[in-house]
Amino acid sequence: MVLAVGGTHTLRQSLAYIRAISRLFAVGGRRSNLALLTLLSVAFLTGWVAFAFFATPARAALLLHAAAGFAILLLLPWKSVVAHRGLRRPRPARWASVVFAVLVVISLAAGLAHSFGRPWPFFGDLTAMEFHVGAALAAIPFFVWHVLARPVKVRRTDLSRRALLRGGLLAAGALALAAVPGASRRLTGSYRLDFVPGTQWMFDSVPRLDRRAWRLIVGSDQWTYDQLAAHQDRVTAVIDCTGGWYCEQEWEGVRLSRVLQPAAGDLSLVVRSVTGYTRRFDLRALDNLLLATRMAGDELSPDNGFPVRLVAPGERGFWWVKWLAEVRTDGLPAWWQSPFPLQ
Repeated sequence: MVLAVGGTHTLRQSLAYIRAISRLFAVGGRRSNLALLTLLSVAFLTGWVAFAFFATPARAALLLHAAAGFAILLLLPWKSVVAHRGLRRPRPARWASVVFAVLVVISLAAGLAHSFGRPWPFFGDLTAMEFHVGAALAAIPFFVWHVLARPVKVRRTDLSRRALLRGGLLAAGALALAAVPGASRRLTGSYRLDFVPGTQWMFDSVPRLDRRAWRLIVGSDQWTYDQLAAHQDRVTAVIDCTGGWYCEQEWEGVRLSRVLQPAAGDLSLVVRSVTGYTRRFDLRALDNLLLATRMAGDELSPDNGFPVRLVAPGERGFWWVKWLAEVRTDGLPAWWQSPFPLQ
């Protein structure tokens, strides 16, 4: 009897403790929405910052990106309560909220799959990273609509001691989860491959070029494939693709500084593909760039940039322009372009 009473008393104490903890962490609907919108903004910005960098800065951005993602997951139970209430109210554009939520969940699931060793194939021929990024991009217009249609204003009480405590506990929990080791990856979050897969930027298709008819315009000169392939400059470099993989290979061709001499007043060099894809480099990168005709001793395949691709050590894969058509210098600064290609 004593044990039964003691057990019941202990159970009651435990339930009271759980309820107290729940009240401490409980977040109202307005604050849940405000926190989620903030976290989604942080996740989006840090994700794109991580894409832009090659090494250590990418790691810091990825840690914040992962922490924001885990914080969103931790808030989902409270958001589900808000969503359940919202679904019971008739609203003309409720479908947009549903689509937004589905896209966010897909992006989170794909991001977790990539982080914990399930990068590909995620669905069909698409990788987890492609789903992660694609769902995030598709969610942008719905995010903007949500902010404009249902604005959430910050109140003074949102900075109360209890609110700050909840935010601190949420941040600590999210950072702790983000620090849990996942699958072995590079600082950028990419997985190592022993080969360079054929990838294209966005909607580019692989062109089939005739080596005899193809010409590369470099400044005011034109070069044939045979002329460029006669050079044997070599560089061992890592290509780190935003698709979630990296590979170290030996590339062979001709250093760009051998065939291009900038004029006085030039500030940048422009590299253009036959597809129209273009990247602009700071002129100081000239000595570091290679016009590659071979990889690992073999001629480039069409999906890897034949006849010539750019090798840009220290830059993410979208800087390594394939199927080169023209390289020139001009007086515009290197930052005179979008951070990511828009083609």
